[in-house]
Amino acid sequence: MATTSTVDGDVAAVATDRPPALDDTALLGHPRGLGLLFLVEMWERFSYYGMRAILVLYMVHVLRWTDVAADNLYGWYTSLVYLTPLAGGYLADRFIGTRRSLVIGGLVIAAGHFVLATETIVSFYLGLTLVVIGTGFFKPNVSTMVGQLYRPGDGRRDAGFTIFYMGINLGGFLSPFLCGWLAQSAAFRATLVGAGIDPARSWSWGFGAAGVGMLAGLVLYISLRDKYLPGIGLPSRGPAAGSGRGARAPAGPLTREEWRRVAALLIMFFFMVFFWAVYEQAGSSLNLFADRYVDLHVGSHLIPSSWFQSAQPFFVIMLAPVFAFLWRRLRDANHEPSTPLKMALGLGLIGVGCAFLLVAGHAADACLGARAATACAVVSPTWLTMFYLFSVLGELCMSPVGLSYVTKVAPPRYVAFLMGAWFLTNAVGDKIAGSLAALGARLPSHAQFFMIPLVTSLVAAALLLLCAPWLKRLTGRLGD
Repeated sequence: MATTSTVDGDVAAVATDRPPALDDTALLGHPRGLGLLFLVEMWERFSYYGMRAILVLYMVHVLRWTDVAADNLYGWYTSLVYLTPLAGGYLADRFIGTRRSLVIGGLVIAAGHFVLATETIVSFYLGLTLVVIGTGFFKPNVSTMVGQLYRPGDGRRDAGFTIFYMGINLGGFLSPFLCGWLAQSAAFRATLVGAGIDPARSWSWGFGAAGVGMLAGLVLYISLRDKYLPGIGLPSRGPAAGSGRGARAPAGPLTREEWRRVAALLIMFFFMVFFWAVYEQAGSSLNLFADRYVDLHVGSHLIPSSWFQSAQPFFVIMLAPVFAFLWRRLRDANHEPSTPLKMALGLGLIGVGCAFLLVAGHAADACLGARAATACAVVSPTWLTMFYLFSVLGELCMSPVGLSYVTKVAPPRYVAFLMGAWFLTNAVGDKIAGSLAALGARLPSHAQFFMIPLVTSLVAAALLLLCAPWLKRLTGRLGD
């Protein structure tokens, strides 16, 4: 599933005369404001992943687009969602302010989903555009607020971002169940018929539910921010001691050692693109594969194919604490692998996951060769679920580890810039993912298509493994 930056709360200074509400420990040792931001981000991600779960299916089933056209647009959309926060964060810092930007972004996102619900070709493009713009204003600023909850040097900050990260995945887990059920469920369509409503409008209810989710997050934020987030997101009266804005690194050109560290980061960014290009098949090619070829029967019930989109966030929620414990135990035993080795492992794990897709592809191809495509929903859901499991195992070796790597290795005065570059790997990888899915739609067999991400992932893992000693020399102990 394809993550939020933990760059730091140093992105914006915190006033020195902090309100007492920011220093309480009522929420598992953290300020209660963290719980509010957890819920706000959960609802925003609910809206994003709920719509994402049905987007390609809507283009194919309702707009009657080809797989190639749908996959290409999906790639552009998801890429821009990760690109616009760079501009949104800049505007918030320079002109609008964090608090106001978050509200503007949430309103624009909700408007985008409601416009999508009107189901015309003009509203389709306009709705997607609004969601992209709104996400640009919302996404970077809610993360900044989490960092502003903590004083500079507060050891709770990493744990706070971990709790916040669970909110992202909880929203991503829940939303496909509701939005997918509203859009695809025969039972809900029967309810619409009973109410005298055209059952073809079920997709509108799915998009509308995403908009309602965003509004729920906004209502929570606006009604409770003054109580639990006093002063957070407002312009500070002066830089706090030791904060990122107040404690600038010395100016001047980069040293030779710093250039070596930047080179190591750029190499890691290159490999991260390979990971996201495979991971983001979930919303495009794998969404269509589940819809057409996976046996969706649970007993006598037929589940919506979009429910598979909940698998990755579910596995993140279950496994993230396990990985945190594992890395800590390995560190205590002095056996923790370096960051390049962890990331090579992540690429290898998602490559192994593609092997399960290869089995699923062979099963679908065998069915297509024997009878009509309409009768080929024969693939066991286990194969797709196993891919999602291994993709998350890979994600937990790649994404949070990579974020930490940037903060450790980047020259201090370029940490924010290089963190922005890190998120550009999501944008580039997502665009490649859409193009790869479109290529797969042109290939004669699913097995041939699934062989591509399998090979690219494993080859990239092997190359990164070979580069690991060299990267270690470029970064020294900072790259541990």
